[in-house]
Amino acid sequence: MSAGATGVGSLPGGDAREAAKTATGSFEDFPYLPELPARGPGADMIGRSIGLLVDMYGHVEPSGWRISDRPGRDTRRARSWLGEDLDALEEFTQGYTGKLKVQAVGPWTLAAALELHGGEAMLQDAGACRDLAGSLAEGLREHLADVRRRIPGADVVLQLDEPSLTAVLLGRVRSASGYRTYRAVDRQVVEGALRDLFAVHDGEVIVHSCAPEVPFGLLRRAGATGVSFDFSLLTEREDDAVGEAVEGGTKLFAGVVPGTDGPLSDPGGSVMGVRKLWRRLGLAPGTLAESVVVTPSCGLAGASPAYARAVQAHCARAARSLADNPE
Repeated sequence: MSAGATGVGSLPGGDAREAAKTATGSFEDFPYLPELPARGPGADMIGRSIGLLVDMYGHVEPSGWRISDRPGRDTRRARSWLGEDLDALEEFTQGYTGKLKVQAVGPWTLAAALELHGGEAMLQDAGACRDLAGSLAEGLREHLADVRRRIPGADVVLQLDEPSLTAVLLGRVRSASGYRTYRAVDRQVVEGALRDLFAVHDGEVIVHSCAPEVPFGLLRRAGATGVSFDFSLLTEREDDAVGEAVEGGTKLFAGVVPGTDGPLSDPGGSVMGVRKLWRRLGLAPGTLAESVVVTPSCGLAGASPAYARAVQAHCARAARSLADNPE
């Protein structure tokens, strides 16, 4: 049984129907809702998730997204594009039954990216972070209900994008001036906020980060059922954490194919590293296909349309190779 392959989230271009067609055609068993950041502010991953917030709004400043008192043009645009993307996905998933992935930015990456009125990140204000996580939870609940209404046969998988999570935990997020960094957030606080947010969805919740040093243990304790990461950034230092995660039933969404244009190896070669990891950890090869989902290493917004299509087809073939020849 193959756990298969899926995309990470973003695709190049600005045509919602074309993107939905690619995402559903490449991954017939595990399609996802594409994001098209090339359309501009509000289609980027931060803006899109700000559009999901309940009773909290944002607008674009030269420095990035900043909190607003009322919904303006940027928030409305974010919501309108999400609606367009959902319409397109609904069109290409008529009668579909099976896994379907939707993505949103997690509370810590959002807190590191969203500015308060004064220009500093929300991250520096513990109360603001709590409000943000609560607003996001409410918005995700509505968004997931909408997806289930539109595609009733879907077993919805929620992916939270947390590329800044490690920087938040280690106190590496730079302040507005760039001359200092915000204080590291206590691990218990980070874990608690994630646990509360994961609870809005009664299905699978995976966390994606294409940054180094993904905190596998913390994510597992918070209740993530899967972790999505750039496989090329994994080091042997993380072996124990990865091994414990797999043995505890956590799925690995292994980003094994580069997200920007380049030559593609043969599909079997792309998952060679995963097989090696399994041997190194002393895990049974038979568990590989159940535990691993093959993905690109990160979103494909920076790829050419032709490469984005090729990569997704390549991931699907690599997943089959892993299922057929786990050794």
